[in-house]
Order: sequence, then structure tokens, then C-alpha cells
Amino acid sequence: MARKNLIEVSAPSPARVEAVAPRDNRPIAGFVPQERSGGPVGGITKTLGNITEKMERASELERQLAAGQMIVELDPGLIDASFVSDRLAIDAAELAELVQQIREHGQQVPILVRPHPEAKGRYQVAYGHRRLAAAREIGIRVRAVVRDLTDGQLVVSQGQENSARTNLSYIERALFASRLEERGFSRDVIMAALSVDKAALSRMLIVMRQVPLTLINAIGAAPEIGRRRWLEFGERLEKADVDKIVAELSADDAGRISSDERFHRAFALATKKAAAPKPAAVKADVSGVPVTVKKTGSGATFVFDGKSAPGFDLFVQERLQGLFQEFKKHRGA
Repeated sequence: MARKNLIEVSAPSPARVEAVAPRDNRPIAGFVPQERSGGPVGGITKTLGNITEKMERASELERQLAAGQMIVELDPGLIDASFVSDRLAIDAAELAELVQQIREHGQQVPILVRPHPEAKGRYQVAYGHRRLAAAREIGIRVRAVVRDLTDGQLVVSQGQENSARTNLSYIERALFASRLEERGFSRDVIMAALSVDKAALSRMLIVMRQVPLTLINAIGAAPEIGRRRWLEFGERLEKADVDKIVAELSADDAGRISSDERFHRAFALATKKAAAPKPAAVKADVSGVPVTVKKTGSGATFVFDGKSAPGFDLFVQERLQGLFQEFKKHRGA
């Protein structure tokens, strides 16, 4: 692919503008370099030519900006996030690395924004949230392409760009799908945004119904955990104490491990069977008998007090056979 030439252009706008030249290198109206003529140019002709050139330049800039062919430099303070989030959080280490790259090499890829549908003079991000965050941290203008996008076009652009450039984790993609569904987007739009088929989308939404958002936030993005493990995790949560798992993951030590490790800890907690309740200790009803009976759902244990009645346990043990026969005879009566 031929390398695009970027030509700096001044426009009557607070944003700095660059025009993307056509690939066949044909001149754009308003950008044609004027050749010097050997003869004198009349004052009137020159004035009319300048006016025409400026009008053509302004018209071409307006056309290209509307078509999304312009790269502008915007104040990050004028740009708001997308109306639907596709990330749990921006990883601090990844952001620091991106900041360093932009400091050294500049912002190589522009972000995509649209004019804010509810706030005149502001913009809304379709994709490029991390680049926007990096520009804010550095304190520079962010390079962006501005396009008029519907809500559907914005989320499709947002989802496809993130799938192609920065791999969202499985649970972040599932969360994005769930948020789009909650906002009333059709399955076709959601599938296009995530580049998945109907079956894959259905599994994402199943996970979101099984795993509470509070638990997802406690675990984090878990980039190494795929569809199968999240589905297994969701199934195990049906009999697990979710509040207890969230509390475990909110502890200080859990905050120091990676989100993948937090997932594995949560999975283990969900898989662990609840401890059986301790049998209740009930004292014998017969007055003066030093025996405690511990009953469970399937049996009972007799505990003899060896201090107050030493040898009583052996005495009873020797007579168990007779006691059992007496018991059967009594039941058969």
C-alpha cells in the first residue's frame, strides 16, 4: 500500500487539520501549487483567483471532514467516552507503555470520534480510548478522524476496531455484548460489532446471566481466561456463595495478584463444597447418666464421660448385642 502523504492545512477551526491526499496523487482543489507565470498578472485577475482558491479550499475541507477523510488535532478535554463501555478498566502498565511510545514516536494512529449528539462543540469516542487517555496524561492534542455516526455505526466501529487492534478479553467482550443488548441494539448489530455468530453471542449472554457484575468487577479482565472456563465458572456459581467469593477477592492480598489469578481463586472457591454442619450435641434425657449423644442426619454418636464413670463404656459395649435383640423384639411387638 502506498504511503499516505499528510499535508498541513490551516482551517477556520479550533482543531488543527491535516488532509489525506488521494492515493492516485491527483491534486485536490485548493491544494494545487501555483506555477509562476512569466508575464505579469493583473490585479483584478489575481484577486478573483485568490478568492476562488479560498472558496474551493474551504469547500474541499468541509467535504473531506464530513466524509471522515480529515485528521484533526483536538483538545482531549472536549472528548467524552463512548456511551457504552467495552472495557472493565484501562490497565495501568499498558497505559504507561503507550504513553512512553507516544512521547518517543508521536501518535501514529488517529482515534475515531463523532460530534457529540447532545453537547454542541464536544465529541464522543468510537474507538481509541487508550490513545485518548495517553494524550491526556502527556498533555497534548489527540489526532482524530471526525465522522457523523449513528449509535449503531459507532458501536460497530468501536467493537470491530478493538477486536482488530487491541484484543479485549472474553469477559470484556461478553460484557460489551450485554450492555449493547440492554440498550436495545439488535442481535445483528451486536454480532457485527463483535464479529461473532449467533451461537457465540448466545454463549456470551449466558455467561453474563450466570456471573454477577459485582463478581466480574472483583475478578477483572482476566485476559488469559476463555469462553469454556467462564461457562464452567458460571455453572458452578449456581450452588456457590457469591458474596463470600466477592469478599475473598476484595481482600488486600487478592488485590496484589493478577486478574487471571483472581479468576482461578474464584473458580476454586466456587468449586469447593460447603463444609457439612457440625453435629449438635444433645445430653441424654436419663438423669444421672454421664453420656452425651451427638446426632447427625444419618446417625448418632455416644460419648461416655470416663472421669465420672470410668469403665461404663465397656460395660455398655459388652451388652450391645443383648440390647439390640431387645430393641428388635420391642419393635416387632
